[in-house]
Amino acid sequence: MKTLITSVLFALGLTAAHAQFPGGPGGMPSGDGNGRSRNTNNMQSPTLNLEGTAPKGNSKITGFVIDSAATQAVEFANIALYSKATGKAVDGSMADDKGKFTLKSIAVGDYKLMISFIGFKDKTIDNIKIAKGQEIDLGVIKMNPDIKTLDEVVVMGEKSLIEEKVDRLVYNADKDLTARGGDAADVLKKVPMLSVDLDGNVSLRGSQNIRVLINNKPSTIVASSIADALKMIPADLIKSVEVITSPSAKYDAEGSAGIINIITKKSTLQGLTLNADAGVGARGSNLSLNGNYRQGKLGITLGGFGRVFYNKAATTLDQTTIQNGASLLTKQATDAYDNGLFGRYNLGFDYELSKTQSLSAGVSFGTRNMVRSQDMTSNLFRNNVLSSTTYRDVTTKDLSNNVDMNLDYIRTFKVPGREWSVSTQYSRNNLTNNFNADLLNESSALLSRQKNLNDNLNQEATIQTDYQTPIKKNQMIEFGAKTIMRQVNSNFSYLVAGPTGAFASDARNPEGLLDYSQSIVSGYLSYTYTTANKYTFKVGSRYEYTTIEAKDQIGKIAIPSYGTLVPSVNVSKTIKAGTTLKAAYNRRIQRPGLQQLNPNFNAANPFNINIGNPNLKPEMTNNFELSLSTGIKKTYLNASVFSRSTNNSIMRLSAPSDTLAGAIITTFQNIGKQQVVGANVFANVYLTPKWTLNGGVDVYYNYLEGKVQGLDGTSVNTSNSGIVIGGRVMSSLALNKGWAMQLHGGMRGNQVTLQGVQGSFYMYSFGVKKELNNKKGSIGLATDNFLGGMKMKSTSSTPVLNQTMVNNIYNQNIKVTFSYKIGKMTFVAPKKAKGVKNDDVKEGGDNN
Repeated sequence: MKTLITSVLFALGLTAAHAQFPGGPGGMPSGDGNGRSRNTNNMQSPTLNLEGTAPKGNSKITGFVIDSAATQAVEFANIALYSKATGKAVDGSMADDKGKFTLKSIAVGDYKLMISFIGFKDKTIDNIKIAKGQEIDLGVIKMNPDIKTLDEVVVMGEKSLIEEKVDRLVYNADKDLTARGGDAADVLKKVPMLSVDLDGNVSLRGSQNIRVLINNKPSTIVASSIADALKMIPADLIKSVEVITSPSAKYDAEGSAGIINIITKKSTLQGLTLNADAGVGARGSNLSLNGNYRQGKLGITLGGFGRVFYNKAATTLDQTTIQNGASLLTKQATDAYDNGLFGRYNLGFDYELSKTQSLSAGVSFGTRNMVRSQDMTSNLFRNNVLSSTTYRDVTTKDLSNNVDMNLDYIRTFKVPGREWSVSTQYSRNNLTNNFNADLLNESSALLSRQKNLNDNLNQEATIQTDYQTPIKKNQMIEFGAKTIMRQVNSNFSYLVAGPTGAFASDARNPEGLLDYSQSIVSGYLSYTYTTANKYTFKVGSRYEYTTIEAKDQIGKIAIPSYGTLVPSVNVSKTIKAGTTLKAAYNRRIQRPGLQQLNPNFNAANPFNINIGNPNLKPEMTNNFELSLSTGIKKTYLNASVFSRSTNNSIMRLSAPSDTLAGAIITTFQNIGKQQVVGANVFANVYLTPKWTLNGGVDVYYNYLEGKVQGLDGTSVNTSNSGIVIGGRVMSSLALNKGWAMQLHGGMRGNQVTLQGVQGSFYMYSFGVKKELNNKKGSIGLATDNFLGGMKMKSTSSTPVLNQTMVNNIYNQNIKVTFSYKIGKMTFVAPKKAKGVKNDDVKEGGDNN
């Protein structure tokens, strides 16, 4: 009896720990044992033997635990199996975040099953008879809430805002009220370790060298621009965001700082539903409709999302250059007006071919229509004497349409955790980046016209196969192979015309092109081992071989093929219930992306010209990380230290133009070396059962070393360093009668670049929501930066260049949000699904 009581109390303690810190017993991750999160890719739940001397067999029991009142999963419920002959607990497990549990290796006999979780009445299933080799599916098991204890255990039974896993941190975004009616960028602003600037560019621990996946899948729209892709994903459909700081060998080697995986909400129900979400605001409005149908073995999803927004900004530029021995000062003032329209539409299905085989497929379409109108006034001073004044009206069009298609097959086996999958994907993105400029005199009369036509194509095809199998109960081995065939094309031309004449080619800027083909063949091997004293080791290695063929208008560009060996090591140790220590090392590669390769001479602003570099080499990074996560009463705390060392770092560099007076040319270069050392601290506190406060601070030291242009035109060595501080805070309060409020604020301090400093920025928002009609709908009000706009100042300094740019962003917004669900569904087991994960290609944007 004493053994039984001790075992049950131990299991209940682990259940409570799992509700707040789903790290799993023995340091195992709360996903599939391989560091993946629990979504539709989940494996079996981690098991816990309650009676080590009990006989073992080859039978299995499975089932799903749900809340009878809310018809939703009871996450991390405790499952105990008792022998009716002895009355002892012989096996046990914990349900995963979908409510699923599995008891394996059960011997022949008569049993009863007890299910318990704080806040619910115990559920007992009696008279379970097990035959040799039998698999019993108990189906859906409903638990009744224990009303007397519900108020005391809200903290324990509620899914944590932050979950810690062996190789990642998971932010459960579906609790975010202020992001309703917004996009993915609004959600990522609240995620620990991430920073999102005013243009939507995302940094992880100070680096934009990351890879963003959507439901574990890449997309060419993300490869073209992360910032633009995030605007096309509605915040209301995001379930969670995974920040993978130490990817295992199973992931592609790309992403120097790590991987961000955005998980959208999926239907695990049976029947038909339609969700409508809408928001109307002063600077942005949105509408999305999403339908789910599931009957028997077939599931179908159909969705559409559209968003329009408006914003304005004012920019001043003071720029001094040394050209041919003369000092040229440019003073420029610009008023900009942005109008954007984004849309994304998807159709998907999954079908259960048999109990062990399933097929899934999907197609999604996206569109982006960004138009910026700018009024520029530029004054050029030569040796402090005004030389010229120009007036310029510029309309820039950033348009794209993309399609992603996938077909995936997965096969499971009788051995729990053993599976084989084949995944395929085709992705294509057509982009247009044009501008039209009118040159005016002081009285606004048209003097001449100019346009730049730039059509781009980015497409890739991928096929991969993966196999994994457990070895005994505490080991897992994974291996697989993959090939990616990628093609980038750009065709551009400049045209000029008088006030009324036809456009003709500009002899000073001839037509150009870039044809860039890249093939990557890779294979990996990964091994996971969990010891009896609660250590988990995950080690692996991946080899990738890259072949590139490229040419421009001059001819072939010589870029040699290269192979890369990428090792990874992740170690976690459960010190006590709820406290986990982790250490990790990995090597990463960052290949240049489309924006960085495109040699189009973008002179929309003739004093600040941008051009890509098709000769860029990949950068290589070594990452080290040490972190501790723990629970102190009602507080979750995570602290980590990290270092990152990069060779051939890809950054923006600026230098004076050889031919255009007062202008600078900005391009991407492999500068040399970058080293970062820093720390993150994040805490989540339950002030009361209905009031939470969470926030974090990021601090890191950044050192950069490379070459810039000297006074004599040659390159000179230079370096820059500094400390960067960022942070965020969010508080949520649940009120009576379905009311809730949320407040969020975040900032990032000045960030060093090789040539200067990129300015600081801050953001804040407030939201309130009222649930309607028994939680079938809601109406809310959300505001962003309601006290006014913000100012962002950046500087650059070299022997031949001094630049100060000040951006005034008028991004206040207030919006009314509304959502409603119609239809009826019942809970069914989720289908497994696999997908392609292309974790490579460096994005454009910031210097680091």
